[in-house]
Amino acid sequence: MKAGLRSAAVALLFLVHGAANAATPASVPDTIEQRVAACIACHGREGATTNAGFFPRLAGKPAGYLFNQLVSFRDGWRFNSDMTYMVQHLSDAYLREMAEYFAGLDLPYPPIATASDATPEQLQRGRKLVLEGDAARGVPACVQCHGAALTGVQPAIPGLLGLPRLYVSSQLGAWLTSERHALAPDCMADIGRRMTTADINAVASWLAVQPMPASTKPAASLLAPPPVACGGMPK
Repeated sequence: MKAGLRSAAVALLFLVHGAANAATPASVPDTIEQRVAACIACHGREGATTNAGFFPRLAGKPAGYLFNQLVSFRDGWRFNSDMTYMVQHLSDAYLREMAEYFAGLDLPYPPIATASDATPEQLQRGRKLVLEGDAARGVPACVQCHGAALTGVQPAIPGLLGLPRLYVSSQLGAWLTSERHALAPDCMADIGRRMTTADINAVASWLAVQPMPASTKPAASLLAPPPVACGGMPK
């Protein structure tokens, strides 16, 4: 074989080999970790919140709460185009598997930012609403439902600490403006409508600068019956 033909043959072999490799699909692991990888794009690696200031932490939240939120996005109770697109065709069983995966992650919380542009008066107002509520307006204390340590309560009440202020204020505001809904009785919508914008900013500001307790896990149960009935909770 002449040198020119030999070179052409070698080149052709390389082309055929490369095309064959390109036609072979990459092997993707069939694991829950792989299937929830899309969640990481916004919520951060393995469900720990990012520094973007809006997306909530998923790791360690009660599985019942995470499942309820996924169902709410799928069924139109909560509104976010990206979330709805991702879960609109998923079954309850699949959503529950996702919720249980993130609930089972035990990851450290990032350091809490202690600096705040809120005034001392705003922080004091937020502290009072979180720990005592406002009986005159029918606003219960956050600790009555979200646990004395504010880390949530099993099986379906979320924690309020370790979240970006913007996220907390936006979600409380969504209850106030009826942009967010939950299964009846929609207790947070009722409470949210009794709060002012100043209340919401105060609560979010105070929560955002609180240190995490030694145990960040949700409480097993409430110490007393909740002050209001909420949908999505076991009977």
